[in-house]
Amino acid sequence: MNSILSPSRIILLTGLFLTLVTANINWGGNRWKSIIENDAQAYYAYLPAVFIYHDLNFGFFETVEKEYFPDTWFDYRNAIGNVKVNKYYCGTALAQLPFFLTVHMFCSGDGSNGWGKPYMIMISLAAIVWLLIGLFFLSKLLRLYNIHDAIISVVILLEVFGTHLFYYTIGEPGMSHVYSFAFIAMFLYFGKRLFIKPSEASTYILLALCLAFTIIIRPVNGLVVLSLPFLAGSSQALVKTTLDFLKKPSTIVLSAVIFLFVVCIQLIIYKIASGSFFIYTYANEGFNFFQPHFLAILFSYKKGLFLYTPLLLISLSGFYILWKKNRFELFSLLFFLIVLNFVLSSWWMWWYGGSFSSRVYVEFIPVFMVLLGIFINSIEKPAAKRLFITFALLVAMLCQIQTYQYRKGTIHWDSMTKELYWQRILEAGRLFR
Repeated sequence: MNSILSPSRIILLTGLFLTLVTANINWGGNRWKSIIENDAQAYYAYLPAVFIYHDLNFGFFETVEKEYFPDTWFDYRNAIGNVKVNKYYCGTALAQLPFFLTVHMFCSGDGSNGWGKPYMIMISLAAIVWLLIGLFFLSKLLRLYNIHDAIISVVILLEVFGTHLFYYTIGEPGMSHVYSFAFIAMFLYFGKRLFIKPSEASTYILLALCLAFTIIIRPVNGLVVLSLPFLAGSSQALVKTTLDFLKKPSTIVLSAVIFLFVVCIQLIIYKIASGSFFIYTYANEGFNFFQPHFLAILFSYKKGLFLYTPLLLISLSGFYILWKKNRFELFSLLFFLIVLNFVLSSWWMWWYGGSFSSRVYVEFIPVFMVLLGIFINSIEKPAAKRLFITFALLVAMLCQIQTYQYRKGTIHWDSMTKELYWQRILEAGRLFR
C-alpha cells in the first residue's frame, strides 16, 4: 500500500519520531544516567556481569555501578545461602544483548566497563527497536482479523501515544515491559496464524520460541497461553489444531527443545551463581491469591489502569462486536482477561511500586488493540467512525498529559489519592485556558 497511512510507513515514522524524542529527553547532559534505574539496572546488569566482569554474583555492583549511579543506585541482589544473586530474570538482558554487543565492540579502556553513556544510549534505542518489532507483528495480527490498513495505522498511533507503552519505551526504556510487549505481540500473531494454517510446522516452533522469551522476561506473562482459545476463534478450530499438533511428534519434540533451551538459560545462570538450578530470588515477596485487588488495579486513583490509560477501557467496546458475531471469542477472551487480572492483582504489592498506571499491563496492550481494531472496523457510517476516532484521540491526549505530569512528578510515583488526582487534572486543564 503506497498511502502515507500504510501501517509500515506509520511504524517507520513512529520509530523516527520516538528516536528524536528519546534523544531530546534522555541523551543530553547527565540525563543518560536515568535511562536505567531501579529494576532496569537489575535487568541490564546481567550483560556486564557475563561479558565484562565474569561475575554472576555481581561483585562489581559495589565499585563500578555504584560509582556511576551514586544518587540512584539500587541493590538488586538477594542472598541465597552464602552468595548473592540477581533478584530479577535475565530475559530483558537477552533482548538487549545485540545492542550491548554492538556498542561494546567500539568501546575501549575505561569506557568499556558497561556503564558509560554509549551503553545507556543503546538501551534506549533497544526499547524503540523492540517496540517497532511489536508494532509490526501487531499490524500483521490485525490483518488476520480482516481489519483495513488505514484503521490498523490509526490503532498503532493510538496504541503508541495513547497508552503507557509510550512511557515505558521513552521514560523507562530499561524496564522489561516493552520487550514483553514485542514477544507477546509475536506470540499472538503466530498463535492466530496457527489456527489459520495448522499444517505449517514452523509456526508451532516460532510460537514456542516466543512463549519461552515471554516467560524468561517475566514468568507471569506465560499466562498469555490462555489467549489461544480466543485466537482459535471456535472450539472446533481449537480441538482440530490441537489434535493435528499431537500427530506431529517431530514438531512437538523440536518445539519443546527450543522452548527449554531458552528457559534453561535462567536455570544455568542460577546454577553458576548459587550452585542450584532452582532457587526463588524474591525472598518473602509473592502472590496472595486470597486477597486480590481485582478492581483497584483497574480503577483506583493509586494506579488504576483504566483511570490513567482510559484508551484501554474504550477498547473494551470490541466485546460488543464479539457478542454479536462470535460468542466463543467473547467468552474465551473474557476468561483470559479475568484470570490475568486476578493473578496480576494478587501480587503482594499490587500497584508494583513506582510506576505510571498499572505497568504490568503494558505487555498485554496488543490484546486490547485487537478489540479496538475490531470495533472501529465494524463502524459502517464514515461520520460515526470519524467521531469515534476523534474521541479516541482526545482520550490519547489525556494519557499524554498524564504521562507528562508523571515525568515531572506532579502525578506521584507511588501515592496518588482521589484529592490529589483531581487537583492535578485541574492544573492540567489550566494549560488550555
